Amino acid sequence: MPQFDASTIINLRDLGGIALTGNSAVRPGLLLRSGQLDRLDPEQDPAVAGLGIHTVVDLRTEQERRARPDRLPEGARLIVADVMAGGVQNEDRVPARLDTLLGNPAAADEHLGGGKAEKLLCDAYRAFVRSEAACGAYRTLLSALAEPDCGPLLFHCTAGKDRTGWAATVILLLLGADEATVREEYLSVGPAVRAAFAPMIDRFVAAGGDPEISDAILGVRPAYLAAALEEMELMYGGVEAYVRKGLGIPDEAVDRVRARCVA
Repeated sequence: MPQFDASTIINLRDLGGIALTGNSAVRPGLLLRSGQLDRLDPEQDPAVAGLGIHTVVDLRTEQERRARPDRLPEGARLIVADVMAGGVQNEDRVPARLDTLLGNPAAADEHLGGGKAEKLLCDAYRAFVRSEAACGAYRTLLSALAEPDCGPLLFHCTAGKDRTGWAATVILLLLGADEATVREEYLSVGPAVRAAFAPMIDRFVAAGGDPEISDAILGVRPAYLAAALEEMELMYGGVEAYVRKGLGIPDEAVDRVRARCVA
Protein backbone atom coordinates (compact mmCIF):
# COMPACT_ATOMS: atom_id res chain seq x y z
CA MET A 1 0.00 0.00 0.00
CA PRO A 2 1.54 3.34 -1.01
CA GLN A 3 2.62 5.62 1.82
CA PHE A 4 3.04 9.24 0.85
CA ASP A 5 6.05 11.28 1.84
CA ALA A 6 3.87 13.94 3.46
CA SER A 7 5.65 15.94 6.13
CA THR A 8 2.55 17.65 7.54
CA ILE A 9 0.12 14.70 7.67
CA ILE A 10 0.68 11.72 9.95
CA ASN A 11 0.62 8.31 8.32
CA LEU A 12 -1.01 9.21 4.98
CA ARG A 13 -1.62 6.09 2.93
CA ASP A 14 -3.58 5.00 -0.15
CA LEU A 15 -5.44 1.68 0.08
CA GLY A 16 -5.19 1.45 -3.70
CA GLY A 17 -3.44 -1.61 -5.09
CA ILE A 18 -4.26 -3.93 -2.19
CA ALA A 19 -5.08 -7.37 -3.58
CA LEU A 20 -8.67 -8.63 -3.50
CA THR A 21 -10.18 -11.97 -4.41
CA GLY A 22 -10.95 -12.70 -8.04
CA ASN A 23 -7.65 -11.32 -9.36
CA SER A 24 -8.75 -7.75 -8.61
CA ALA A 25 -7.43 -4.94 -6.42
CA VAL A 26 -8.52 -1.74 -4.73
CA ARG A 27 -8.66 1.11 -7.23
CA PRO A 28 -5.89 3.65 -6.52
CA GLY A 29 -6.55 7.23 -5.54
CA LEU A 30 -10.02 6.78 -4.03
CA LEU A 31 -9.51 5.47 -0.48
CA LEU A 32 -6.98 7.23 1.70
CA ARG A 33 -6.30 6.97 5.43
CA SER A 34 -4.20 9.04 7.80
CA GLY A 35 -3.76 10.49 11.24
CA GLN A 36 -4.87 13.97 12.27
CA LEU A 37 -4.82 16.82 9.74
CA ASP A 38 -4.20 19.71 12.12
CA ARG A 39 -0.77 20.45 10.60
CA LEU A 40 -1.63 20.09 6.91
CA ASP A 41 0.29 22.69 4.90
CA PRO A 42 -0.28 22.58 1.12
CA GLU A 43 2.89 24.59 0.49
CA GLN A 44 5.04 22.02 2.27
CA ASP A 45 3.06 19.07 0.90
CA PRO A 46 2.06 20.03 -2.65
CA ALA A 47 1.54 16.37 -3.55
CA VAL A 48 -1.50 16.30 -1.27
CA ALA A 49 -3.27 18.79 -3.54
CA GLY A 50 -2.68 16.43 -6.44
CA LEU A 51 -4.70 13.73 -4.70
CA GLY A 52 -7.89 15.70 -5.32
CA ILE A 53 -9.38 14.78 -1.95
CA HIS A 54 -13.08 15.67 -2.05
CA THR A 55 -14.35 14.16 1.21
CA VAL A 56 -12.68 14.01 4.64
CA VAL A 57 -14.27 11.85 7.34
CA ASP A 58 -13.02 12.69 10.85
CA LEU A 59 -13.46 9.79 13.29
CA ARG A 60 -12.22 11.71 16.35
CA THR A 61 -14.05 12.88 19.46
CA GLU A 62 -15.30 16.44 19.94
CA GLN A 63 -12.47 17.10 22.41
CA GLU A 64 -9.84 15.96 19.90
CA ARG A 65 -11.39 18.03 17.12
CA ARG A 66 -11.54 21.13 19.31
CA ALA A 67 -7.92 20.75 20.44
CA ARG A 68 -6.54 20.06 16.97
CA PRO A 69 -9.06 21.03 14.25
CA ASP A 70 -8.57 19.67 10.76
CA ARG A 71 -6.95 21.73 8.06
CA LEU A 72 -8.77 20.53 4.98
CA PRO A 73 -7.33 20.16 1.49
CA GLU A 74 -8.65 22.90 -0.78
CA GLY A 75 -12.17 22.15 -1.98
CA ALA A 76 -12.75 19.23 0.41
CA ARG A 77 -15.86 18.84 2.55
CA LEU A 78 -15.68 17.62 6.14
CA ILE A 79 -17.90 14.90 7.63
CA VAL A 80 -17.70 14.24 11.37
CA ALA A 81 -18.19 10.60 12.41
CA ASP A 82 -17.27 10.35 16.10
CA VAL A 83 -16.59 6.69 16.88
CA MET A 84 -16.49 7.34 20.62
CA ALA A 85 -19.39 9.76 21.05
CA GLY A 86 -22.04 9.63 23.73
CA GLY A 87 -22.38 6.44 25.67
CA VAL A 88 -19.03 4.78 24.96
CA GLN A 89 -17.49 3.87 28.31
CA ASN A 90 -14.45 5.83 29.42
CA GLU A 91 -12.24 2.75 29.50
CA ASP A 92 -13.01 2.20 25.80
CA ARG A 93 -11.74 5.69 24.92
CA VAL A 94 -8.00 4.95 25.22
CA PRO A 95 -7.27 5.72 21.53
CA ALA A 96 -8.69 9.24 22.01
CA ARG A 97 -6.68 10.08 25.14
CA LEU A 98 -3.05 9.78 24.06
CA ASP A 99 -1.88 13.11 25.50
CA THR A 100 -3.57 12.52 28.86
CA LEU A 101 -2.50 8.91 29.27
CA LEU A 102 1.15 9.51 28.43
CA GLY A 103 1.42 12.84 30.24
CA ASN A 104 1.67 11.37 33.74
CA PRO A 105 3.91 8.30 34.08
CA ALA A 106 2.85 7.56 37.66
CA ALA A 107 -0.86 7.62 36.80
CA ALA A 108 -0.16 5.62 33.64
CA ASP A 109 1.59 2.93 35.66
CA GLU A 110 -1.30 2.76 38.11
CA HIS A 111 -4.05 2.54 35.51
CA LEU A 112 -2.26 0.95 32.55
CA GLY A 113 0.64 -1.08 33.96
CA GLY A 114 0.84 -4.83 34.29
CA GLY A 115 -0.80 -5.56 30.95
CA LYS A 116 -3.83 -3.34 31.58
CA ALA A 117 -3.04 -1.12 28.57
CA GLU A 118 -3.24 -3.98 26.08
CA LYS A 119 -6.46 -5.25 27.66
CA LEU A 120 -8.04 -1.79 27.46
CA LEU A 121 -7.07 -1.48 23.80
CA CYS A 122 -8.62 -4.87 23.08
CA ASP A 123 -11.79 -3.70 24.85
CA ALA A 124 -11.78 -0.51 22.77
CA TYR A 125 -11.57 -2.54 19.56
CA ARG A 126 -14.51 -4.68 20.64
CA ALA A 127 -16.41 -1.47 21.28
CA PHE A 128 -15.70 -0.40 17.68
CA VAL A 129 -17.96 -3.29 16.67
CA ARG A 130 -20.65 -3.28 19.32
CA SER A 131 -21.17 0.29 20.50
CA GLU A 132 -24.00 2.38 19.10
CA ALA A 133 -21.72 5.38 18.61
CA ALA A 134 -19.15 3.39 16.66
CA CYS A 135 -21.77 1.73 14.47
CA GLY A 136 -23.22 5.16 13.69
CA ALA A 137 -19.80 6.55 12.83
CA TYR A 138 -18.82 3.70 10.54
CA ARG A 139 -22.28 3.87 8.95
CA THR A 140 -21.61 7.52 8.19
CA LEU A 141 -18.24 6.66 6.64
CA LEU A 142 -19.59 3.92 4.38
CA SER A 143 -22.65 5.98 3.45
CA ALA A 144 -20.38 8.83 2.36
CA LEU A 145 -18.26 6.42 0.34
CA ALA A 146 -21.41 5.22 -1.43
CA GLU A 147 -22.49 8.70 -2.53
CA PRO A 148 -22.22 9.31 -6.29
CA ASP A 149 -20.30 12.57 -5.81
CA CYS A 150 -18.04 11.30 -3.01
CA GLY A 151 -14.79 11.67 -4.94
CA PRO A 152 -11.48 10.60 -3.37
CA LEU A 153 -12.17 10.07 0.34
CA LEU A 154 -9.75 10.40 3.25
CA PHE A 155 -10.72 9.00 6.66
CA HIS A 156 -8.68 9.62 9.78
CA CYS A 157 -8.45 9.73 13.57
CA THR A 158 -5.55 11.01 15.69
CA ALA A 159 -2.77 8.46 15.12
CA GLY A 160 -4.44 6.81 12.15
CA LYS A 161 -4.12 3.30 13.59
CA ASP A 162 -7.08 2.28 15.80
CA ARG A 163 -10.39 3.83 14.73
CA THR A 164 -8.91 4.34 11.27
CA GLY A 165 -7.40 0.85 11.28
CA TRP A 166 -10.77 -0.77 11.94
CA ALA A 167 -12.40 1.37 9.25
CA ALA A 168 -9.78 0.24 6.73
CA THR A 169 -10.24 -3.38 7.79
CA VAL A 170 -14.02 -3.25 7.31
CA ILE A 171 -13.76 -1.58 3.92
CA LEU A 172 -11.12 -4.01 2.66
CA LEU A 173 -13.03 -7.08 3.87
CA LEU A 174 -16.19 -5.72 2.23
CA LEU A 175 -14.35 -5.22 -1.05
CA GLY A 176 -13.04 -8.79 -0.96
CA ALA A 177 -9.66 -8.81 0.78
CA ASP A 178 -8.84 -11.87 2.86
CA GLU A 179 -7.98 -11.68 6.57
CA ALA A 180 -4.27 -12.21 6.00
CA THR A 181 -4.20 -9.19 3.70
CA VAL A 182 -6.10 -6.94 6.11
CA ARG A 183 -3.86 -8.01 9.00
CA GLU A 184 -0.78 -7.14 6.96
CA GLU A 185 -2.25 -3.75 6.05
CA TYR A 186 -3.27 -3.08 9.66
CA LEU A 187 0.20 -3.85 11.04
CA SER A 188 2.04 -1.96 8.29
CA VAL A 189 1.29 1.45 9.80
CA GLY A 190 3.30 0.74 12.95
CA PRO A 191 6.61 2.36 11.93
CA ALA A 192 4.91 5.56 10.71
CA VAL A 193 2.93 5.92 13.94
CA ARG A 194 5.98 5.33 16.12
CA ALA A 195 7.95 7.92 14.14
CA ALA A 196 5.16 10.50 14.36
CA PHE A 197 4.75 10.12 18.12
CA ALA A 198 8.43 9.56 18.99
CA PRO A 199 8.71 12.87 20.89
CA MET A 200 5.72 11.97 23.08
CA ILE A 201 7.11 8.49 23.73
CA ASP A 202 10.58 9.88 24.52
CA ARG A 203 9.16 12.39 27.03
CA PHE A 204 7.10 9.69 28.71
CA VAL A 205 10.04 7.29 29.07
CA ALA A 206 12.45 10.05 30.14
CA ALA A 207 10.03 10.98 32.92
CA GLY A 208 10.09 7.41 34.21
CA GLY A 209 7.26 5.91 32.17
CA ASP A 210 7.20 2.20 31.37
CA PRO A 211 8.06 1.71 27.65
CA GLU A 212 5.66 -1.26 27.56
CA ILE A 213 2.77 1.10 28.33
CA SER A 214 3.64 3.57 25.58
CA ASP A 215 4.20 0.71 23.14
CA ALA A 216 0.83 -0.80 24.00
CA ILE A 217 -0.97 2.50 23.51
CA LEU A 218 0.83 3.70 20.39
CA GLY A 219 1.60 0.33 18.83
CA VAL A 220 -0.43 -1.78 16.45
CA ARG A 221 -0.70 -5.29 17.80
CA PRO A 222 -2.28 -8.38 16.26
CA ALA A 223 -4.33 -8.89 19.44
CA TYR A 224 -6.15 -5.60 18.92
CA LEU A 225 -7.40 -6.38 15.44
CA ALA A 226 -8.13 -9.98 16.48
CA ALA A 227 -10.41 -8.67 19.26
CA ALA A 228 -12.52 -6.65 16.82
CA LEU A 229 -12.66 -9.46 14.25
CA GLU A 230 -13.71 -11.91 16.95
CA GLU A 231 -16.42 -9.54 18.19
CA MET A 232 -17.71 -9.10 14.64
CA GLU A 233 -17.80 -12.86 14.12
CA LEU A 234 -19.59 -13.48 17.43
CA MET A 235 -22.20 -10.78 16.90
CA TYR A 236 -22.79 -10.98 13.15
CA GLY A 237 -21.00 -13.99 11.69
CA GLY A 238 -18.85 -11.90 9.35
CA VAL A 239 -18.40 -8.60 7.59
CA GLU A 240 -21.41 -8.87 5.25
CA ALA A 241 -23.94 -9.10 8.08
CA TYR A 242 -22.01 -6.59 10.19
CA VAL A 243 -22.17 -3.98 7.43
CA ARG A 244 -25.78 -4.65 6.49
CA LYS A 245 -27.33 -5.34 9.90
CA GLY A 246 -24.93 -3.75 12.38
CA LEU A 247 -24.21 -0.61 10.36
CA GLY A 248 -27.48 -0.55 8.43
CA ILE A 249 -25.90 -0.13 4.99
CA PRO A 250 -28.36 -1.17 2.25
CA ASP A 251 -27.39 -3.58 -0.51
CA GLU A 252 -27.45 -0.90 -3.20
CA ALA A 253 -24.96 1.21 -1.25
CA VAL A 254 -22.64 -1.78 -0.83
CA ASP A 255 -22.90 -2.40 -4.58
CA ARG A 256 -21.97 1.23 -5.33
CA VAL A 257 -18.94 1.08 -3.04
CA ARG A 258 -17.72 -2.10 -4.69
CA ALA A 259 -18.35 -0.84 -8.21
CA ARG A 260 -16.35 2.31 -7.54
CA CYS A 261 -13.48 0.94 -5.46
CA VAL A 262 -12.67 -2.42 -7.08
CA ALA A 263 -10.37 -2.29 -10.08
